Amino acid sequence: MDIQNLHRHRIIALVLCMAAATAVAVDYEVGEGAGMLGSIGDVPWEGLQPGDRVLIHWRSTPYREKWVLCRQGTAAQPIVVSGVPGPSGQLPVIDGRDATTRLALDYWNESRGVLKIGGANIPSDTLPSHIVIENLDIRSGRPPYSFTNADNDPEAYSSNAAAIYVEKAEHLVIRNCVLSDSGNGLFIGSFNGQTRDILIDGNSIHGNGIEGSAYEHNTYTSAIGITYQRNHMGRLRENCDGNNLKDRSAGLVVRYNWIEDGNRQLDLVDAADGSAVATHPDYRTTFVYGNLLLEADLEGNSQIIHYGGDSGASGGYRKGTLHFFHNTLVSTRSSNTTLVRLSTDDEHADVRDNILYTTATGSHLAMLNTAGVLDLRDNWIRQDWVVSHSGGGTVIDHGSNVTGTDPGFADFAGRDFAPAQGSACVDRGGPLHADTIPDHQPVRQYVRHQQTIVRPDDGVLDLGALESGAVFADDFETGNPDAWSHVGP
Repeated sequence: MDIQNLHRHRIIALVLCMAAATAVAVDYEVGEGAGMLGSIGDVPWEGLQPGDRVLIHWRSTPYREKWVLCRQGTAAQPIVVSGVPGPSGQLPVIDGRDATTRLALDYWNESRGVLKIGGANIPSDTLPSHIVIENLDIRSGRPPYSFTNADNDPEAYSSNAAAIYVEKAEHLVIRNCVLSDSGNGLFIGSFNGQTRDILIDGNSIHGNGIEGSAYEHNTYTSAIGITYQRNHMGRLRENCDGNNLKDRSAGLVVRYNWIEDGNRQLDLVDAADGSAVATHPDYRTTFVYGNLLLEADLEGNSQIIHYGGDSGASGGYRKGTLHFFHNTLVSTRSSNTTLVRLSTDDEHADVRDNILYTTATGSHLAMLNTAGVLDLRDNWIRQDWVVSHSGGGTVIDHGSNVTGTDPGFADFAGRDFAPAQGSACVDRGGPLHADTIPDHQPVRQYVRHQQTIVRPDDGVLDLGALESGAVFADDFETGNPDAWSHVGP
C-alpha cells in the first residue's frame, strides 16, 4: 500500500472511531402521548445500542405484549428499559395474557417468559450485558394463558414460564418491578457460568407458582455473583407448593429483604456437579443478613431455610458455610418450626446476632433437621429450643445466646419487629464472623416496603434485622444506590 492510500485508510478509520464515540443514545418512548410509539412492539428491540432507553409510560389499560432483549450495553452506557409511573405512582402493566410479539423478532423458548433476556436468532444471539429493567409490573406468564408468538401463531405458556425469564446475561439489574401471577416470578439460568453479576433490587415478587406443584417458585435463580436486596417477597398463589426464593448460585447474597411464607423462605441448593457455578470459589460461601423471615401457621414446610442440595448427587452440594446473621425470624406456627435443614454433615451454618421467635412454646423450635453442624452465638432464641425434632445434626452453643418467651418487639400486632426500648435484644450484638468483614456488614435495614435506610449504630448493634428506635423514613433516594448495591462476580 502506498503512503497516500495508507494515510487515507488511517483517516477513514479515525473518522469511524470518532463517529462511534460520538454516537447519540436514543430514547424510545412508548405510550399514549403525542409523538410516542403506540406499542412496545414498535420499539426496534433488535437494534438497541449502548445508552439507549426504552421508556414505557403508564396507561390505564395493560400492555399485552412480550419480547426478547438480546443486546449489549456498556458499564458507562447501559441499555435501560424503564417504566414511567402514572400520576399516583402506578407502574405500567405488562400482561402476558393474549400478548402479541413483535414480528421482527425471532427467538426460542417464547413460552418460558413474558420478558425474555438472552437467546435469539433476531437479534443475533449474544450475551446480553449491562442491562437495567426497572419500574414495570410484569404478570401472567403461566397456563392456562396463551399468546401470539413471533411467527404470528397462537402458543400456550409452559408451567415453568416466568414474568422475567433470563436465559443468560451479565451485569443485569432488575429493580423496582412487580413480578406476579406467573409460574416463576423470576427465572435466571446459569448458562454454563456465563450468567453473572446480577442485582435483584427493590422488587415486589408475589403470587406466583403452579397449583399442586413444588417446582415453580417466586424466584428460581442460578448465577455467579447474585444479590437480592430490598425486595418484598410475599406469599405464592393459593395451593402452590413452591419455595419463595430458590437459588443454585455461587456468590449468593440475600440481605435486607422481607420474605414471607412459601414452602421454604430460602431454598439454597446445588448447581450441577462439576459445572462452572459449582466449581467457582464463591460457591461454598453464602451470606444471608438483615432479613425479616415470616412464617404463618400451616404454611408449607416447617423448615425456614434449606442449605446444601436436592439433586441427590451429594458430591456437588454446597458443603460450605451459610453465614446467617442479624436476621429476624417470626414464626406463628402452632406446630414445629425448624430454622435450617443442612443437607449433609459437610454443610455448616454460622448463626449469630439473630432474633429467633416462635409464638409456640420453645420446644417447638429446632435449629437443625437431621444433619450438619451449626455454630450458635449471640442470638435471642425462644427458651427451651431443641437441637432437632427429627434427631441428628450438631449444634455448638457458644453460651452467649439470650433466651426468653418474648423478644420485646416494638409492635408485634402492627408487624413492627424492631426491638422496643428495654428489650433484651437491645445492644446485645456480638462480633461478626471474620469472613463478613468488610463487604457484608449490616449497615442498612429494611423499611416496609421495598426500601432501606442506614442502620443506626450507637457502637453496639441490636440483635435482629432492625435497630430499636430507628426513624422509619426512606433515605435511599438521597444517595447513589449503585455506590453500595453493586455486586461483582
